[in-house]
Amino acid sequence: MLIIAGHLAVSPTERDAYVEECVAAVKAAKGAPGCLDYSVTADSVDPSLVRIFELWESEEQLLAFRGAGPSDDQQAAIVAAEVKRYGVSSVGDP
Repeated sequence: MLIIAGHLAVSPTERDAYVEECVAAVKAAKGAPGCLDYSVTADSVDPSLVRIFELWESEEQLLAFRGAGPSDDQQAAIVAAEVKRYGVSSVGDP
């Protein structure tokens, strides 16, 4: 199991539009084989941050969905990014 989590920094004036542009990708991911969760959301406090969270059953399923990645316009809007991939070795209740 894999978790992809972190944030993207975009212009505060473009953040909400950026998140809205990601809705189609979120819907597609949630219907993809192996996707257990996927979200692209506006940060509650920082107007320039977009939070990323993905949960996948396997690396292969993630890569099959990922394809070419963000559009050129979305990529150009990203000022900075800190997104990491985490391999999950066990899962339990909190």
